[in-house]
Amino acid sequence: MKRVLALILALAMCCVLFVGCGKEEESGSGAEPVSDYKVAMITDYGDITDQSFNQTTYEACKEFCEDNKLDFNYFKPTGNSTADREAMIKNAIDEGYNVIVMPGFAFAEAVVGVAADYPDVKFIALDVAEGDLLAAGVAAAGEEYDYNPDNWEFSKYVKNDNVYCAVYQEELSGYMAGYAAVKLGYTKLGFLGGMAVPAVIRYGYGFVQGADKAAAELGVKPEIKYVYGGIFQGDPDITARMDTWYQAGTEVVFGCGGSIYTSAAEIAKKVGGKIIGVDVDQAAIIDGEYGEGMTVTSAMKGLEPSVKDALQGIIDGKWDNYKGKIANLGLVSGTDVEKNYVQIPYESTQWAEGKFTQQDYADLIAKMFSGEIKVSNDISAAPAVTNVTVDYQENIH
Repeated sequence: MKRVLALILALAMCCVLFVGCGKEEESGSGAEPVSDYKVAMITDYGDITDQSFNQTTYEACKEFCEDNKLDFNYFKPTGNSTADREAMIKNAIDEGYNVIVMPGFAFAEAVVGVAADYPDVKFIALDVAEGDLLAAGVAAAGEEYDYNPDNWEFSKYVKNDNVYCAVYQEELSGYMAGYAAVKLGYTKLGFLGGMAVPAVIRYGYGFVQGADKAAAELGVKPEIKYVYGGIFQGDPDITARMDTWYQAGTEVVFGCGGSIYTSAAEIAKKVGGKIIGVDVDQAAIIDGEYGEGMTVTSAMKGLEPSVKDALQGIIDGKWDNYKGKIANLGLVSGTDVEKNYVQIPYESTQWAEGKFTQQDYADLIAKMFSGEIKVSNDISAAPAVTNVTVDYQENIH
């Protein structure tokens, strides 16, 4: 009888060990989360296939969470309003998600309206600047705001103790794009900005500075037409302006702000013109919709490394290094261009031997990183230039 009992006990132990090993293998394959953190990404007003902010952020979150065995999902608001975004954030939290990732300045009001009510939730807001938060906070207080953060006491209007914001030095990637365009031989350039908010202005003024520097090195005198559309999408009035530009000889337009590039691309397709993308590598979407080879380059923000860096900090227990901060991200390497938070695409830029190559780009970044080349981020006045002529036109809307 004792032998029978011993045999039964041994078999039971084997079964326990077998089942335990099976669970461990399943966890190792990524099926079982190994952390209490659950990550939710909220789209702004687009979708995760927009080949821009939403898609890049979604893919970065998904890849990180799969690699680190974290639960992840995305949530799309039902409409394009602060109320819709807030509702979806609350929905995600109600479902147990305690890390919320939000891409784009459109989330500023939602951050102000929701984050303080959930002190145990960690919020990551990409491209949401101090001015955006302060404007939202002042508006929520029923006051008027002049978009100058220096005039206001930030903590009086915004409680961001559980929020990490990442903003970017747009003037640097704008500079790279302007420099590349002139080096590649374009001397009739255009800058089409969306709304004249600080980020868009920094892109534009950086673009002008970069073009001026390349022009000095080449001994040429490019012309730049410069305008803000006043909205973040294309429309017939903006398309008409782009028609006059391209017909008058403009070769390449930097379409900077949401989908405003579509107005330029419509005309570029007809006349064989070129486009410079913004925020992410837009070559696939612009070339795919309007014609192969249309996109010269893109002035990019490092959304992917921003997301992964912040999420890594959270799971490493270093949230204190992030919370309550608004990080102004730019160059972090003078030798590895793809590590930087601002860049132009290493693969899809239309490099040209003898004009502007990947090595030339690497040399440019090394000089910018070392401080040999200085780029102004002052948006109080247009940058002083000596080698380009800039036609600053009245806003279209």
